[in-house]
Formats: sequence, C-alpha cells, structure tokens
Amino acid sequence: MRIATWNVNSIRARVDRVAGWLERADVDVLAMQETKCRDDQFPEMPFMALGYEVAHVGHSQWNGVAVVSRVGLADVEIGFPGQPGWGEPLAAEARAIAATCNGVRVWSLYVPNGRELGDPHLDYKLDWLAHLREAGTQWLTDDPGAQVVLAGDWNVAPRDEDVWDMAKFEHSTHVSPPERAAFQAVVDAGYADVARSFTEGQFTYWDYTQLRFPRKEGMRIDFALASPALAARVTGAEIVREERKGKGASDHAPVVLEID
Repeated sequence: MRIATWNVNSIRARVDRVAGWLERADVDVLAMQETKCRDDQFPEMPFMALGYEVAHVGHSQWNGVAVVSRVGLADVEIGFPGQPGWGEPLAAEARAIAATCNGVRVWSLYVPNGRELGDPHLDYKLDWLAHLREAGTQWLTDDPGAQVVLAGDWNVAPRDEDVWDMAKFEHSTHVSPPERAAFQAVVDAGYADVARSFTEGQFTYWDYTQLRFPRKEGMRIDFALASPALAARVTGAEIVREERKGKGASDHAPVVLEID
C-alpha cells in the first residue's frame, strides 16, 4: 500500500495536478493539507472518477484538510481529542481529519504556522502539538498494536539539516527549541519519522520567492510519523521533488510511504 501526504496549497487551483499525479503515482491514500476551501467547494468529482472516496473539512479560504482513499475510508473523525481552538470566539480550525483506510488510521494534519517568535499564534501552535501528543499517546495506550500515521505539514524543521541555511533562520519560527521539542515529544510518544532514512538530506518545501526552488533553498517540514506497528511495515519512502516543478505547482512536494 502507498500512503502519501501533500500540502496542495489550494485544491481548487491544483486539482488537475493532484489528480493527475495520483493517477500516475499509483497512490492508495493521500492526506492533503491547506485545501483552502469549504466542504461544498471541494472538487470531489475528479477524485471519485479515479476511484477515490473523499473526506474533507474546510470552513473558509484558509486551512482545510482531506483524506482521499481507494482502499476504503471509514470512521471519519474531524479534529483530535482536546484539539485547541483559535480566534475570537475560540473555535477549532480545519486542521485535522482522520479516516481508517485498509486498516490504517490516517491522520491528515496541518499544524499551525506560529507566525513569529513571541506571537500568540506560536503559543497556539505549541499547545496544538502538545494536545496532539496527548491524544497520540492515548491511542497507543488503548491499543499498542494500532496502525496509525500522523501525516501532514508540521511547520517544524526538527533538525538543523532540515533547512538550507540555519544562519538564515536565527530568531525564526519552525526551528526554535520549543517547536522542535514539541515535535520530538510526538516522536518520543512512539511515532517514528519513517521517511527520513530513505530521504536523507531532502527538502519538502520551497518558498515561491527569491528563486528558492532552483537554488535548492528548501525546508523539510512535511512528515509522516508512524505508530510502532505501522512503522514495522514501512519498506520505503520518497519525496517527489518533481511535483514542485512547472506551472501551477504547490510550494510543497508529496511524501510517499511504501507499506508492506
């Protein structure tokens, strides 16, 4: 089975690219982030035409997450237990959705950006990650053999080599010690970064500005963290850098896991 995650940066603008890639890539399940549309605006038909079922949550032109699957899509869950909200009044954003696909609980996650150091949005990000760790810990406590993947745009570069130049990120979010500690806490709870050993030194995101992509000035912020039982089944992974190229590309590339 092939499970992928991809921040598509507006599904309505890129549906042809995403559907075309799915058809070529032989992917069974795709977790998408930053769909940037309401549920009634999500372009389901191109995916259904390819044999995929669709689960999506989106409230506005911001955020939005989805799971599409051609191997079953059951027990859809919007948001994880304890997921904190944002805004006035506080409300849960469209940043987490899960479905069971061929026995694997696939979470599509779009972690808050954090904006800048000292911003309340960074506190929200850290709280969001802390509650995700708590929920993820409970899932493994309830069922040590659970097959779970926490896939998505984490907006954290957990190691220095996950950005093109650490000197450029001094006093920036995504690389700060609290954010890295929050990411590591999820790993320590039992969820392994299973793609890294197959894709060492590769990035998943390149800003549109300043020729970041051709200059290879990227970041590694998209991850698929697997529970122990699922991690034992991972036989390979790839970052599909080619999908960052060309007209109408997202600023992120897909990350694909091979599951035995």
